[in-house]
Amino acid sequence: MTKARLLRLSVVLVSVFMILLIIVYWDNVGTAHFYLHTSFSRPRSPGAIVAGEDWEALPDVDEFLAKLLSSSLKQNISIPRKTEQLFVQGSNKPVVSNLEENVRGYDWSTHKDRSSLDQEKLQVERQRTLREFCANSSFTFPTKERSFDDIPNYELNHLIVDDRHGVIYCYVPKVACTNWKRVMIVLSESLLDQGVPYRNPLDIPREHVHNTSTHLTFNKFWRRYGKFSRHLMKIKLKKYTKFLFVRDPFVRLISAFRSKFELENEDFYRRFAIPMLKLYSNHTNLPTSVSEAFGAGLKVSFSDFIQYLLDPRTEKMAPFNEHWRQVYRLCHPCQIDYDFIGKLETLDEDAAYLLQLLKVDRLLRFPPSYRNRTASSWEDNWFAKIPLAWRQQLYKLYEADFVLFGYPKPENLLKD
Repeated sequence: MTKARLLRLSVVLVSVFMILLIIVYWDNVGTAHFYLHTSFSRPRSPGAIVAGEDWEALPDVDEFLAKLLSSSLKQNISIPRKTEQLFVQGSNKPVVSNLEENVRGYDWSTHKDRSSLDQEKLQVERQRTLREFCANSSFTFPTKERSFDDIPNYELNHLIVDDRHGVIYCYVPKVACTNWKRVMIVLSESLLDQGVPYRNPLDIPREHVHNTSTHLTFNKFWRRYGKFSRHLMKIKLKKYTKFLFVRDPFVRLISAFRSKFELENEDFYRRFAIPMLKLYSNHTNLPTSVSEAFGAGLKVSFSDFIQYLLDPRTEKMAPFNEHWRQVYRLCHPCQIDYDFIGKLETLDEDAAYLLQLLKVDRLLRFPPSYRNRTASSWEDNWFAKIPLAWRQQLYKLYEADFVLFGYPKPENLLKD
């Protein structure tokens, strides 16, 4: 009799423990907060380097948790989505209050005539190029051989997660990242306007877009999930759709220079312009405010900026600022197997195609692009006064971004 009671008590205790375990993990993986996983499949080459590719080698507890996540995704397919029911087409006019956006302006054309690109083939080619060079042992660059587990916590802060739709976006500054962050806020409903989630990306103020507290990033997993962080990252990297947008590296540098040093930016003036003017233009007793400096005609030149990038002291002081840090250091493309690689040069077509693949094109449209986007044709003029040796050093500094993402080597800038 006593043995029977002990047996029944054991069964009850085990059941309670399992229920608690499921509840705790259910909350951790975020399945209570998203409704449909929209990851799309594509063929992978045998040599592809994939974060979380050791899925089957995970411990038993991780396998259990992975199955739990998969089953919950299937169950949630039938749940009606509140966001879709609240579909609102993008506004006809943008909310523009930032000087930079006023200077650039918006292009409100529909670009319907651009739909002829074979996006599927384009993605296959971009991913093939990336995988081949990641697997090519003769092509090397810093951090290439690291595993995902070797990437420090602070280097994962550009990976934004949307658990509602199963999406991970690695943002690259100066590559339409402001508007892609706005899209992620709308999808994840992570920001409210008078108690209601934003539905039109352009309604979201710029200062809120770049507020780090607005987004769930991999960097935040550490304090939220503790020892489960890496396991959860791998699960989401395996299950979610991962995308990034890139740009010609030299053109991105020009855009960063124009944005941060040709417009009055107090923070960048104090952190970067003052040291550059002192080191490379021999200025002393500089004004403490950017408005005073601009009024006195004291501005960083493009030559100063290039010297700063090439100066070995720069990286010793601190890593490159995110606006000119290489994409391979921001998004780790050889450690994370991205499902979609967009380019600023084909932003309108790529954005429309991606939103279709994510099955969210009924919820929103990507904000219109800037009319006077920095063009590749400007490179010759911008680099005309930069010494050839500097240009060659600069190419070596950004070579990995050129090669991995299929941008042609700018031979005209690297020869006499």
